[in-house]
Amino acid sequence: MKISARNCLKGKIVDITSGIVTAKVRLDIGGGNEIVSVITMDSIKELDLKVGDDAFAVIKSTEVMIAI
Repeated sequence: MKISARNCLKGKIVDITSGIVTAKVRLDIGGGNEIVSVITMDSIKELDLKVGDDAFAVIKSTEVMIAI
């Protein structure tokens, strides 16, 4: 697979919290860092995601905000 996004972080799925329509997928990317993504349950099933799987967080955004 090729992708145009340049921000791809490899990690391991450590938790999937399923809802009715969406799920939160928590990805451990190492160094004590985690990324959480909310995706549809259809995507969870289509990708056959489960805890322990290796996966990528692909970040594609037109802006990143920082606040204090």
